[in-house]
Amino acid sequence: MLHIYCINNGETRDFPRGVTLKEIYDGFGLDMPHGVLAARVNNVTEGLALRLYRHKDVEFIDITSDDGMRMYVRSLTFIFMKAMNEMFPGKVVRFENAISKGYYCRMEHPVDDGQVATLRSRMREIVASDIPFKRVECHTQDAIEVFRSMGRHDKVQLLETYDHLYTSYYELDGYVDSYYNGLVPSTGYISLFEVERFADGVLLRVPSKDSPGELEDKVPQEKLQDLFEERLQWHQKMGVETIGDFNKGVRAGFGIDLVNVSEVLQERRLSQIADMVQERGARVVLIAGPSSSGKTTFSKRISVQLIACGLKPYAISLDDFFVNRTHTPRKADGDYDFESIHSIDLPYFNESLTRILAGEEVELPYYNFVKGEREYKGNRLKLDPHMVLVIEGTHALNPMLTSQIDDKEKFRIYVSALTSIKLDYHNYISTSDNRLLRRMLRDYKYRGYSAIETIRRWPDVRKGEEEWIFPYQENADVMFNSSLFYELAVFKAQAEPLLRSVPENIREYSEAQRLLRFLDYIVPLQDNELPPTSVVREFLGGSSFKY
Repeated sequence: MLHIYCINNGETRDFPRGVTLKEIYDGFGLDMPHGVLAARVNNVTEGLALRLYRHKDVEFIDITSDDGMRMYVRSLTFIFMKAMNEMFPGKVVRFENAISKGYYCRMEHPVDDGQVATLRSRMREIVASDIPFKRVECHTQDAIEVFRSMGRHDKVQLLETYDHLYTSYYELDGYVDSYYNGLVPSTGYISLFEVERFADGVLLRVPSKDSPGELEDKVPQEKLQDLFEERLQWHQKMGVETIGDFNKGVRAGFGIDLVNVSEVLQERRLSQIADMVQERGARVVLIAGPSSSGKTTFSKRISVQLIACGLKPYAISLDDFFVNRTHTPRKADGDYDFESIHSIDLPYFNESLTRILAGEEVELPYYNFVKGEREYKGNRLKLDPHMVLVIEGTHALNPMLTSQIDDKEKFRIYVSALTSIKLDYHNYISTSDNRLLRRMLRDYKYRGYSAIETIRRWPDVRKGEEEWIFPYQENADVMFNSSLFYELAVFKAQAEPLLRSVPENIREYSEAQRLLRFLDYIVPLQDNELPPTSVVREFLGGSSFKY
């Protein structure tokens, strides 16, 4: 018999060897209000069909957890792809990116409202039939032949550069696909979804993690989608849409070429943005973006481009305008809320900026983080005719920050690392995963934090972004994608040891293992030939900029 400790209720019970996680859930008599989707087994997320043969600690999870939501979306995607294959056999469907609180899927040809209605109906039939997802483990070469026979060259490319003897794929009522983490046991677990036309494809809408009985509210994000489309066109021109494409290029000796082209494309975009600032005649450049988006390097590189335009950039840090520590707002748990816009002295900031733009000489503050107070050290600023203020920070696009400044004086830029390269056409790489890896490397190198600490803090970071950054991103005059499609390959060498250092007996182990799984598919690149001005240097080290 097996001893299974259930974290959900703190009980231990015995079960026969070979019992499934779903049978264990039923055996404990658990009744999770939103249903069960998966379980963490010794802190590794697994599907409910998994059979156990040794003693384990088990924690059952639902759609309100990040891992549960990911499993729900993967399983829903499989249902969508099966229905699409039935309607349009042999046609390529690409699962592109998360957008508008849903997931954008692009077709080879446009679909009309009638076809979308048929697709929605067929998906609901598949859900109602409660068909099991069957996992097949086999030699990697056998899986390659399966996908080659289906014409799925994106998966063939990936698996041919996957240096493992065995791999797995899934089968759903005769339709075969692969997903690189687990699925729910059967289609009946998918309770809520919607499909609607979007751009030249469809938007797959999913339940809200906070209110699982309701769909996520669709958020207009036209500028963000345009940025994804721009990057997608770059990938297509270079013939590098997937990690399989990238791996093939690296192994053929074209790694440095991929690096150089990626960097040049980004530098061209920086030059274009600097020209736009000059043409506007703006005197204040506001730069915002989520954690680890590369805002700091962007602000330095755009400053260089502005100098090339004949302008004089002057950097102002929002951190120096924090309120004194005693006036900092607090969160519900009593801790200081440094992410809130009210941690900045808004009236004082607006007054200072107004006076500077009026031509007055103003003494700028310096924030002493040890004392938690503003200080003055004689740093005075008076604008000259060619000077541009460059202000970078979390709240730069929030209208409250510069409410007293005329819009014609401002040029707003939103920076984020919008990963657009995919593992294959049905498995995209989350932009937040890319940023998490960036932050983990930077935290370890410059702040002395372990991977455990970075992973542990990440949910709070994401919560702050949802509240204070993402709602204002469409206010930007222009968006900049700081992601470089080669960066995961150069992160791999430094990231994997950090992730492997996370011990099995803590919750963060689950996230570390998930990240290791997708990094395992990427062929590594050395970082010795990366330019010192690259945004990647902000996280790896070796930058020519001072931070």
